[in-house]
Amino acid sequence: MKRTLLIGALIAFNLMLVFSQRREPVLRTDVPLDSIRLSDPFILADRQTATYYMTGTGGMLWKSKDLEKWTGPFRVIQHDPESWMGPRPMVWAAELHAYNGKYYNFATFTNRDVKIDTVKGNVIERRASHVLVSDKPGGPYIPMANSIYLPAHMPTLDGTFWVDEDGKPYMIYCHEWLQNWNGTMEKIELKPDLSGPVGEGKILFRASDSPWSKERDEEGNIIPNKVTDGPFLFRTQTGRLGMLWTSWVFDVYTQGVAYSESGTLDGPWIHEKEPITPPNYGHGMLFRTFDGKLLMAVHSHSVDENGRYIRIPRLFEVDDSGDKIIVGN
Repeated sequence: MKRTLLIGALIAFNLMLVFSQRREPVLRTDVPLDSIRLSDPFILADRQTATYYMTGTGGMLWKSKDLEKWTGPFRVIQHDPESWMGPRPMVWAAELHAYNGKYYNFATFTNRDVKIDTVKGNVIERRASHVLVSDKPGGPYIPMANSIYLPAHMPTLDGTFWVDEDGKPYMIYCHEWLQNWNGTMEKIELKPDLSGPVGEGKILFRASDSPWSKERDEEGNIIPNKVTDGPFLFRTQTGRLGMLWTSWVFDVYTQGVAYSESGTLDGPWIHEKEPITPPNYGHGMLFRTFDGKLLMAVHSHSVDENGRYIRIPRLFEVDDSGDKIIVGN
């Protein structure tokens, strides 16, 4: 029953995103961070413009000079309507990354008109992580040569960026649990200019590897949760490679962290036993402010009296001076 309710809630939330993403944005100024409704917030601190740029699900952009008052939203994504995405795709979990003099928008696109699979009665839509490029952090972000980064038969999401110890750029992404029923975290090498993939993806770990994420099966037994969500890579000041990622503890949206024993993407990835943030916060990322403070951006996850999801960006201070990050207030 809980699984059915969760899938139903996710479908309702996705439909809400479809309608909200089709409306033209109304520009607002001096908006406090806690007055913005945004899932999967990602903040790029751009020193060249002395500006913080925030994006996330929906693909819109917000700008701020102080992290307190924001201006937006701006429409900055220009996808190709003739591509597999179709004319009006949903946009999830957009991220902004500066690399080699360019700015890249890693985002997940969903074409709800294309069905690629049906698993356990659930229709799987065409969904994949993708990369767009711009000369400026404020966009516009446009397609590159490759129209497909990840296999068309796989629903993938939440792609993020990392340059590993071999000096090569990679996309780290999730193969969605709705198809494989045990979500995976995977990597794929990218071309030097990030314009397309090199080779095939490789599994880094599975949702069931986590000691903290859990759910109940049809008989009420406690089992590992199936969801992998929101990867973000970082190194501590001691050089240790870690990954933030999000799943569920029963019906509580929860973020954990794993660390690579080898110091590379290939791991093995050892998961901390306990979540790293308070309950009902997740899909986090780390960035350093212009005055050197390390912050974690996450969104809250709650339901209002009308049953609607409420997701609001929240910033936590983080200490990365040791081998493990410590999340403060």
